[in-house]
Amino acid sequence: MHFEIDRTNITKHRFVETSVPSLQDGEVALALQEFALTSNNVSYALSGDFLDYWGFFPTEDGWGRLPVMGFGVVTASANADIAVGTRYFGFFPAANHHVVLASATSGGFVDIGAHREKHAMAYRTFDRAADDATPGDHAYLLLRGLFMTSFLAEDFLFDNGMFGAGQIVISSASSKTAIALAHSIRARGNTHCIGLTSSGNVDFVNAVNLYDEVATYDSISSLADWAPTVYVDMAGNLSVTSQVHEHFGDALKYSCAIGATHWDQGGSKSTLSGVQPQFFFAPSQITKRGNEWGREVLNDRLETALQTFTTDSRRWMKVEESRGPDALSNVYNQLVSGSVKPEAGHIISL
Repeated sequence: MHFEIDRTNITKHRFVETSVPSLQDGEVALALQEFALTSNNVSYALSGDFLDYWGFFPTEDGWGRLPVMGFGVVTASANADIAVGTRYFGFFPAANHHVVLASATSGGFVDIGAHREKHAMAYRTFDRAADDATPGDHAYLLLRGLFMTSFLAEDFLFDNGMFGAGQIVISSASSKTAIALAHSIRARGNTHCIGLTSSGNVDFVNAVNLYDEVATYDSISSLADWAPTVYVDMAGNLSVTSQVHEHFGDALKYSCAIGATHWDQGGSKSTLSGVQPQFFFAPSQITKRGNEWGREVLNDRLETALQTFTTDSRRWMKVEESRGPDALSNVYNQLVSGSVKPEAGHIISL
């Protein structure tokens, strides 16, 4: 069974009955145990054609299999280097099984299917995990993918001298990706961080206590507009982005587009004043830092920072577990409609 999204309208989805095919030499079949579902997955759906997320797990024309980060167990293997019963963490389709043409590595394996060759290694790698789930797995599941994006985005901005800015404004400040970015900014220090959020989420964002300043979307005009500023758009809301661009004017030194929590309020950005928004593609920064630091150093820095963030997340995040296709459908619908509570972290098992 696979969960599929209408590529022309992400509010529409379906479940398709599928079965594990006979394995070819080198292939392994995995059963997906559990996976995280966050607004990050909505971003994958929205940029499925632009960034070829739909190319990860091909299916019938017009439909896309939603990529999710999860833990899976090998149930059948035609690969001498990968044993049945071993457990891995990586990108899977939201489904009860997944077949991969695998090449073993020291830490797991890589998907070497012909359709995956053009995809970044970060999306093709499966890391060996402990055979049994541990209490920390859920926070890891929920936060690893989005934290990687935020960690690398902060590193990209730092790598570019914050484009001469001393403060950063982040929209959708209640989203986990925005919180992870605020955490990374505070960890490095020396940058004033402003979170933009809806009036209904102000108390939560203040309680997270990672922003130096919190403002609502209808109070953007009250922000000091003279300081050189970087804007990070986690919302994908053209109206908010337009207000930020107009308010800061020449003081806005860089505009970075990452998320789409307000995906239904997007539009053309060609008429925005000042600097034009630039899309941040995390794998490009992974490649750059991997070449400069070495893959092991990069992974060590990322994992150390992630561990600190997941520990801190216990203050504000509430893990919610649910099971079955109906649960997946319900949580996905809530994420698309923007009705998920900001403190909730959803773990799904089919």
